Amino acid sequence: MPRVKGGPRARKRHKKVLKLTKGQWGTKHALFRRANEAMLKSLSYAYRDRRVRRRDMRRLWITRINAASRQSGLSYSRFMYGLKQAGVELDRKVLAQMAVEDADAFAHLVEVAKGAS
Repeated sequence: MPRVKGGPRARKRHKKVLKLTKGQWGTKHALFRRANEAMLKSLSYAYRDRRVRRRDMRRLWITRINAASRQSGLSYSRFMYGLKQAGVELDRKVLAQMAVEDADAFAHLVEVAKGAS
């Protein structure tokens, strides 16, 4: 059986990888093997950091909610517990946005949480 070389397929694959690594430093955007290594590493970092970004945003929301609820005399954990007892189903993103943009509505929620717990 004759040997088959993957000419057109290999070139297409190489071009795809080199296109993805455009803008990398040194040989990482020019040589296929180095570019392939850089691409795999970059994609793994991108996957990981999408999850890290969600984690960081949740931390920021919790910090904002805690700061705003403490101004009204209630800790974050007591505030969240009170909201749960009162049946208020707002996520942390919305609560943090209210804490920053609409202090009056947030203060009302704090009173609801105090009354429920």
